[in-house]
Amino acid sequence: MNSISMSKLLSLLPSLLVYFRLHWVFSGFIIYFLSKATLIGFMSGAAILVSLQQLKGLFGIIHFTGKMQIIPVLDSVFSNRKEVKTRKQNKIDTSHHCFVSEKSKKNSCVQWSWKTMVMGFCFLVILLAARQIVSYSISLKKPKLFWISVVAPLTSVILSTILVYVFRSKFHDISQMFTTIIAIKQIGRLQKGVNPSSANMLFFNGPQLSLAIKTGIVTGILSLTGIAVGRTFASMENYQIDGNKEMTAVGIMNMAGSCASCYVSSGSFSRSAVNYNAGAKTAISNIVMAATVLITLLFLMPLFTYTPNLILSAIIVTAVIGLIDYEAAFKLWKLDKIDFLACSCSFFGVLFISVQIGLAIAVGVSVFKIILHVTRPNTLVLGNIPGTQIYRSVNRYENASRVPSFPILGIESPIFFANSSYLQERILRWIREEETKIEKSREETLKCVVLDMTAVTAIDTSGIDAISELQRRLSRRSLKLVLVNPVGTVTEKLHHSKILDLFQSNGLYLTVGEAVGDISSLLETSVSNG
Repeated sequence: MNSISMSKLLSLLPSLLVYFRLHWVFSGFIIYFLSKATLIGFMSGAAILVSLQQLKGLFGIIHFTGKMQIIPVLDSVFSNRKEVKTRKQNKIDTSHHCFVSEKSKKNSCVQWSWKTMVMGFCFLVILLAARQIVSYSISLKKPKLFWISVVAPLTSVILSTILVYVFRSKFHDISQMFTTIIAIKQIGRLQKGVNPSSANMLFFNGPQLSLAIKTGIVTGILSLTGIAVGRTFASMENYQIDGNKEMTAVGIMNMAGSCASCYVSSGSFSRSAVNYNAGAKTAISNIVMAATVLITLLFLMPLFTYTPNLILSAIIVTAVIGLIDYEAAFKLWKLDKIDFLACSCSFFGVLFISVQIGLAIAVGVSVFKIILHVTRPNTLVLGNIPGTQIYRSVNRYENASRVPSFPILGIESPIFFANSSYLQERILRWIREEETKIEKSREETLKCVVLDMTAVTAIDTSGIDAISELQRRLSRRSLKLVLVNPVGTVTEKLHHSKILDLFQSNGLYLTVGEAVGDISSLLETSVSNG
């Protein structure tokens, strides 16, 4: 099986995952664990990593790492920081871009190029200035200057290409020209035309078939990175994307590409950032870009022969540098420490390990947060707002006061196997603490325990058993358990399980105020009759 056939097979798998509803696992399920905090860390880490990778073009570095971690990238940058000066009568080794001195007979490769750095950072400043002008004009509600950020990249490409070509034409001595121009690395001569058709090279049999299937499954999982990029930009512009449609689009795109000698591809972070920075709002921008690329491939390729790589790097840095959102990270630290942890794991995972592993770690932290909230749900001690029938948390409302002899506890979570034992133990421990306070203050003894189940959206058999066991244990201590406002599905399950028979007619109420008033009247009546 050749690479074209494998590309075809790999492109089919994301679409097949959607067709057979496996997208629930790969896109519809896992994508929902990419929280806002995770995306903030992912976007910032990826933006820094992409920016550092562009130092290859901005510094004129020839030999650069292909790894996607910050340490190899920085090592590749600073290990090549010296530009070796050459002597006269140099011969040129064009295969390695090195100078060979006839006197010393030693090869010395050009690394950091001050010419490239000066030219690259000048254009970078121009592009960043154009971006700031547009941002300032938008803040002043004068969007008429928006065209500056749109034309700045194209203008920079044209201007830099002209500069390199003009400098080249001024040198007649080939060695002198090469000494000056090699420091500013260019795209070079590119072949015109589109890729040839590869449909006749597709085969779906051979010893690599099983390997291709396994690789395709991994590719489907790695496609989540491209979807994460899409969700990040969607959150910035306040719109929604469908992960299933994204997976289908990736599959169809690669199916078409495999018939035209293309590599397997996914959503690009840097090009998406460039598109976003140019002001693209809809999918029409992709159609325009595809048409422009096609025209360029057919007719305009010779024009880019002298386009320096540094300008492409400057454009990408300008596009991604604005995606580093440190203010959002500070806000996460103030609001939710676990969200900040997820953001940090995503950020440092992307920087030091890989994009996929960084997202996986962040998703793991998000799942841990969910498990923590599920297994240790929030419980509130409720008190009465004076002059009303409203009951709120005594910790959140200063004027909320406890009702003597009627401890009221609110549960803010579904009750099921993961937290039923914890809730039962938490309620019993809370009752013991209340009884201890009453003994010390010599107040009236507990008569009734009220559970506000307004926020309990679901319950399973373990939760039902926990409530039944709690009711029996309180009955042995001459305490009455009252349930308040269980929702429809919870009430139905309690009714079908016959648990409500244990509570009799005065064990279920719609509001806390109604429960407190009714139970108080019954107790007063029993005391007067006794």
